Amino acid sequence: MDIEHVRSRFIKHFDGSTGVIYASPGRINLIGEHTDYNGGFVFPGAIDKGIVAEIKPNGTQTVKAYSIDLKDYVEFGLNEEDAPRASWSRYIFGVCREMIKRGVEVQGFNTAFAGDVPLGAGMSSSAALESTYAYALNDLFGENRIDKFELAKVGQATEHNYCGVNCGIMDQFASVFGKKDHLIRLDCRSLEYQYFPFEAKGYRLVLVDSVVKHELASSAYNKRRQSCETVVAAIQNRHPHVEFLRDCNCDMLEEVKAEISEEDYMRAKYVIEEIQRVLDVSDALEKGDFETVGQKMYETHYGMSKLYEVSCEELDFLNDVAFDCGVTGSRVMGGGFGGCTINLVKEELYSTFIDKAKEAFAQKFGRSPKVYDVVISDGARRLE
Repeated sequence: MDIEHVRSRFIKHFDGSTGVIYASPGRINLIGEHTDYNGGFVFPGAIDKGIVAEIKPNGTQTVKAYSIDLKDYVEFGLNEEDAPRASWSRYIFGVCREMIKRGVEVQGFNTAFAGDVPLGAGMSSSAALESTYAYALNDLFGENRIDKFELAKVGQATEHNYCGVNCGIMDQFASVFGKKDHLIRLDCRSLEYQYFPFEAKGYRLVLVDSVVKHELASSAYNKRRQSCETVVAAIQNRHPHVEFLRDCNCDMLEEVKAEISEEDYMRAKYVIEEIQRVLDVSDALEKGDFETVGQKMYETHYGMSKLYEVSCEELDFLNDVAFDCGVTGSRVMGGGFGGCTINLVKEELYSTFIDKAKEAFAQKFGRSPKVYDVVISDGARRLE
């Protein structure tokens, strides 16, 4: 993230003076996919790619915002009816509105920002943008400061109320709470969280982006949520305490197998096993046992591909290449239907794996995948 670049653009576009620089990261999720809406756990970490913004109060009630990457400039007021049209500026506007709703006396400001979170690669650039501005406005205008949890909720509410995305809390949470060399196990039901050490000496984390986006993702996602709810309802008849699949085990699932469709059974089996895998990975990380972490990642990929059926040919191919190259762990990251695999690779195998993945993928699909190395880093913060 290039601070000098952001500062030079800020000086150029505004009155030659400087403001305060803030940053927030994108995120990865090591394991725990499609568990959030089932009351389970996720396991994200902040990364060394994100958004950097310079901000200076301007003494008016108008926000003047410049997107360095898009070379686009927007001005907007702070009232509900002042919502801007440009999609990127709605994130900043939404954060301003959500902060105001929480009692922070936001005033007008000048800002320029840039990012190095790859768009569409599943590293959550929008959450990084929201967290940067939520943290900054809290710092600059927060006589009535709100806590970090509320900052994460500001980002989530921005998505819901101003951007039309009904997302969970994980992306914003990871962006605000990130901690260098640590992953965060977040309980999506209670919002309790715990840091786990992730000093993977001798290993690298690398994302291989299939650069594919399949349509139907949202309708397929809704269908899978429905499957999970159907199974919970069937199990509740025998076990009234059950609220989510998180409360179920495989024995309970077997009891209702005859009453549900084969498809619903497969979906629920994946989720119940995935929630357990997150707990297994927690134990493995505490022991520094990266071989078990890797094995669980492969199991997640298999489950997402064969039981939850949210993978695709390109992602399965990349997973197979990783396995054949001796990569410790690999799986599809994110909701599926395209995007990236996340790979835990021993240093000495890294070059061989990347070369083989690029070459074999290009040979089969006629284009090269993109490769992103990530390092687990700190969350939202003031830089200078």
